[in-house]
Amino acid sequence: MGTWGAGNFDSDTAADRLSELTGRLIDEIEQAMNGDPVGLEPDEYDGVVVPCNLELLALLSERGYVGVTLPPAVKLAEWKKTFLDVWERSIDGLEPKPEYKVERRAVLNATFDRLIALAEES
Repeated sequence: MGTWGAGNFDSDTAADRLSELTGRLIDEIEQAMNGDPVGLEPDEYDGVVVPCNLELLALLSERGYVGVTLPPAVKLAEWKKTFLDVWERSIDGLEPKPEYKVERRAVLNATFDRLIALAEES
């Protein structure tokens, strides 16, 4: 078992843990994307959890920890299209305030784009 520093994530065991964790986040997203699109609507569980998982993946990746894995950028772009298509089709049914709709769309786009850029760098 290798250790290369004093940090909490500076060892082979920690890298293995991060690989398992990011793998689970990715698996959850993949299942949501391949499931019933209704589950991705903004007021459904996966409609909330998928962006959370994307954000967690981005945060871990930005730290540069060994063991963090990301899907290929092309896969992330497919997920973005799928997710945002469902969001656009269903958000008006929830009658959001116009400002919220604009702001939330911007956050969702930025989250996907940030993760796509990170995947392209790795």
